[in-house]
Amino acid sequence: MSESGPRLCAPVSRAEVRCPAQGEIIGASPALLAALRKVAIVAPTDVTVLISGETGTGKELIARALHAQSLRRERALISLNCNAIAAGLIESELFGHVKGAFTGAAEHRAGRFQAADGGTLFLDEVSGLSLEAQAKLLRVLQEHEFEAVGSSKTVTVDVRVIAATNRELGPEVQAGRFRADLFYRLNVFPIDVPPLRERRADIPLLAEYFMQRAARKLGKPLERICPATLAALSAHSWPGNVRDLQNAIERAAVLASGATLSVDWDLGTGHSRSEAAEEAATRSAAAPPNSHTVETLEALERSHILAVLERAHWVIEGPNGAARLLGLKPSTMRHRLKKLGIARNLA
Repeated sequence: MSESGPRLCAPVSRAEVRCPAQGEIIGASPALLAALRKVAIVAPTDVTVLISGETGTGKELIARALHAQSLRRERALISLNCNAIAAGLIESELFGHVKGAFTGAAEHRAGRFQAADGGTLFLDEVSGLSLEAQAKLLRVLQEHEFEAVGSSKTVTVDVRVIAATNRELGPEVQAGRFRADLFYRLNVFPIDVPPLRERRADIPLLAEYFMQRAARKLGKPLERICPATLAALSAHSWPGNVRDLQNAIERAAVLASGATLSVDWDLGTGHSRSEAAEEAATRSAAAPPNSHTVETLEALERSHILAVLERAHWVIEGPNGAARLLGLKPSTMRHRLKKLGIARNLA
């Protein structure tokens, strides 16, 4: 990764904004430009930044743009996904440990704060930190010092912290899962990254960018996107945001046989149109002659919930869980599953 990326660019031809600090931020919608203006304002300072946004919106790209435009750009940008580390190991990842600090600690190991000394530490999904780890993080933010796990020696560091979350931390504070003092310390300069549905004008640019990248990767002569496909992409709600769009374009690129990219499946369910037609024909053939079948509301609801569960890989909770996609609380979702007799068949 290049540690010194260019400054935030002004919109260029085709209304494209690019900040290549490992990856690109593409678009010129008002919602995106508002976020990028905040990046340009706060980047040269050492102020702590809290980036909020749904999963897949590009929070890490914003963090990289902040670092690339900062006075620390010649030093390291160290990242840590707080949800990807087991609760018992997170403090070791952040602050390091000494030999014998715990079972398996066979040697001294520096943590992410030491690795980021003089540079920037990006804490993704910061809401995943335990309350104990939150307390120690607060101390580093306030005093710029900490002790490695199993050590009494104080280590002083000069690190700028950028945090990100796909949850609203206010409710987490009220529920007692996130420290209020840490929230206020992180939320010095908030930046909200808009979901893709609020920047639909950027979808054609993003789709073309992902198509060109996929074409180079796959060695395919893709040159254009089918107009009907482009209209469908622009109209879709994209619950997984930019990452969701990227995955759809890559799938279409793999299936493409010519110079034109098209999407031949339902963007909501992921099923191909031919499969949907075959299923409809099968249901029609199975119906008794001259019958006028009308599905009940309960049957329609059951069918819809099953489709969403399949799409979410039967995950109920979380940002990509079925409850979130249906706009329900997880407890309400489980109640509906029990009432409708829906259970996953693992046979």
